[in-house]
Order: sequence, then structure tokens, then C-alpha cells
Amino acid sequence: KGGETHQSAGKVVMATVKGDVHDIGKNIVGVVLSCNNYEVIDLGVMVPADKILDAAVEHGAIAVGLSGLITPSLDEMVHVAGEMQRRKMTLPLLIGGATTSRKHTAVKIAPRYSQPTVHVLDASRAVTVVGSLLGESTRDEFVRDNADEQQRLRAAHEAKHTKLVSLDEARARGAGVEHTQQPAKPEWLGVRELRVPLDEIVPYIDWTPFFQAWELRGTYPRILDDATQGEAARELFENARALLARIVEQKLFEARATYGFFRANREGDDIVLWADEARSEVLARFCMLRQQRDSKKGRCASLADFVAERGSDDYLGAFAVSAGHGVDALVARFEAEHDDYNAIMTKALADRLAEALAELLHERARREWGYGKSEALSKEELIAEKYRGIRPAAGYPACPDHSEKRTLFSLLEAETRAGITLTEHFAMLPAASVSGLYFSHPEARYFAVGPIAKDQVEDYARRKDVKVEEVERWLAPSLSYDP
Repeated sequence: KGGETHQSAGKVVMATVKGDVHDIGKNIVGVVLSCNNYEVIDLGVMVPADKILDAAVEHGAIAVGLSGLITPSLDEMVHVAGEMQRRKMTLPLLIGGATTSRKHTAVKIAPRYSQPTVHVLDASRAVTVVGSLLGESTRDEFVRDNADEQQRLRAAHEAKHTKLVSLDEARARGAGVEHTQQPAKPEWLGVRELRVPLDEIVPYIDWTPFFQAWELRGTYPRILDDATQGEAARELFENARALLARIVEQKLFEARATYGFFRANREGDDIVLWADEARSEVLARFCMLRQQRDSKKGRCASLADFVAERGSDDYLGAFAVSAGHGVDALVARFEAEHDDYNAIMTKALADRLAEALAELLHERARREWGYGKSEALSKEELIAEKYRGIRPAAGYPACPDHSEKRTLFSLLEAETRAGITLTEHFAMLPAASVSGLYFSHPEARYFAVGPIAKDQVEDYARRKDVKVEEVERWLAPSLSYDP
């Protein structure tokens, strides 16, 4: 930077891995490292392994930092680690992002690379980790402690064998959902698109995750009066509301949505959508996974359980929303002014608006479905999900396969109607987008599929008409075995 004469503490190459578009956490880490005299070479998002490693060599980096949010990114990080080993690199590898963990880093990534591979929990730890890895007096002890902890995590992972039941047994256990009542019928069927004014979305914002993105732990609004974090939280909130007011007033973002209701029935662990009233012509098919853990409750749930079998006139909803149109232009303006703080703030606010739009649209969908017409919930009750029904998203615990978004996006014509596209790893672009399914059954609930066995993987591959290896790739974090 012009005019500065102090010596850099070293260059750190950072990137969000190939197929992933999320970078708020990475950008905050970059700012923190820059403020501590490190030179950050930020390669951006969706960066292939070769580009990351070539940059590390070209810039003489002291460390490589990888970030990712969606589960396929975990596999890409394993690939990058393997490439670093193949190239005989000696740089420390730093791993971060919402889906990453100490355990996954120890079990899957570190064994692929013989040099220090460290999971960095958040931005506040990044400086300490990099400093410890570089310090002559601290490096050896830090590397040894990190390796010892990872060995303990691997040993614990190998010792912990979750008892799974067969797929047949899991299906026999089911979620125990009753389908005795006549399902609610939507007022209309098909797909519609919406443009929603930003000022209508703002009241639906859940601010707690916003503070978490900036590593302030606590619940809104209590965090504003927190003894240790209150002052920082209040300042952040004031800045956020000022920028949000400007975005709303000047219409700097465009909020777009597509959603629909469809005739639906369960067929085994699939949910079939019908194109005709006779329910004979298949419009789309969502393949669901089922819990196989041998739990005390004995139940093994699948999202398919919340939809009635043929013979009953049941329905399924679907949606895709984005508040990200216009975000890149505003971020570019702030970056041109070297205003990293407001560039990150812009993305964080766009994320909140997208989630708020999903909340607003779900409320509308419940009313149009009939069962939500008498709903009278406060915004706090909406955020606390006090309503009937759920809206699970592909890639999350109840349906961990991101590739099901392909079916969803085709069904909703999400690209043309809402301007949302999918990367090769099924991340959504713009990043401030949310998509999923609407279930209306009164007993519908969120759950985690958890580890699945080979018999389900093979069955799932048959149902999706893809190779077992492809399923294993997309569901790598959910497998109870090493392929």
C-alpha cells in the first residue's frame, strides 16, 4: 500500500474453493490478518486448486487458507491438500468455513498432506494460528500439539462406530407420521414469480446470525446490552442499519422469488410430483434419504414420511428466493474505495435479506395453502418457527444431497424467474439466495439424516439413476464408511 514503509509479516494466499461462492467469513479473516501486518492475497470465490497453489508459489506465501460453506467444499479441500502433497509443498494449510470442523480436518484433510494442516475456528483465532506457525519459539510446540490433537480425533472417530440398522429395517421404523386427515389444498397450483419491495422484507430480518457472522456470540436484541460485547454490537448494529436504510431507499438490491404448489405423493422414499389431476403423469421426483441410526426412540425419519401415499390428494410446495441482485455492484464500489468493512457489511446484509424474504414468502405460502390463514404470529414467533410446516433446503441435515437442487431449479425455472443459477457444486449464485421445499403436514419437523450405510447409498443411486460413486461424492460427509 502506497506510502507504507513497514515490513509485511508475510503473505497469506486465501480463497473460497472451487464450486463455492460464500466468502463473508474469509473476508473478515483477511481484514483481521491485514490489520496485523500480514499481506493477504485474496483470490476470491470458486477458485480451482491449481490457481490457489500456483498463486502461493508465485507470491512466496507463508500459508494457504481455504474457505467454504457448502458440504461439497469439504471434498474439494481434501483434493487441494492432496495436490499440495503431490507438489511437495511445505506451507501450512489453514481450513475454515461454516461446514468445516476440527474433526473433519483431522480425519479427512490432514492425512492427505504431511505438513501442518490447521482448522481455524474463526477470524479472532487466525492471527494467533499464523503467528504460532511462524514464530521460531512457538512453531514446533504448536505443530506438535496440533498433530497430537488430530491423532486423538482420528482415534476417537475410528473407535466410535454408530450402530446403524439396515435400510429395510429403517423403512419399517419410519417417522410414525399419521395421514388420517384430509391434507390442506393450496388455492392454486403451478409456479409464480414475485418481485418484493425491500422495505416489506426488512421487518422479517433475524439479526442474531448477522452478529454471529461478525463473531459476536449472543442473541439479538440481548446482545446489544451484553456486558462484554454490547458496545461493539451496538456500533455494528448502528452501521448496519444506516447502510440498510441506504440500500432500501436507493433500491440498490432487487429481491426476486419463484415458488409453487404441486400435487404430490410419497412413493417409497421418493416424493413424486404429478403433472395432471389424475396423478398419472410424473412432473418431478425428489429422492429423499432416511435415518439409519439405531436410536433409543426407534424411529428412522425421512422427509418423504411427511407426504401421503397415492390415494390421498396431498401437495408439496417449493421456493427459490434471492436478495443478491445488485450486491456485486455495491461491493465493487466499496472495494474501489478500499472500504473492506462496508463491502463485507453489504454481503452480510444481503444474506439477512434473503433469509428474511424466505420467511416472508413462507408466511404467504401458508396462507395460500389454507392452513395458515388464521395464523397471527409476531415477527419473533416467526423467527422462532412457531408455525405449522417446515421448509428444508437441499444440502442441510434433513436432505444432505445438494444435487437435488437441480430438480428444484428446473421445476421452479429458478434461473429465468428469479435470476438464480447453480455452480458445478450446487452453490447458488447470487450467494444471497435461499431455496427449498414446503411441507404442510402438522407433524412435519426438522431432523438430521445422520450417517448412512452402503445399502442406502446403493438404493439411492438406483433411484436417482446415477453411479454409486457419484452419490458417494456428493454425500461424503454423511457416509458411515470409507468408499
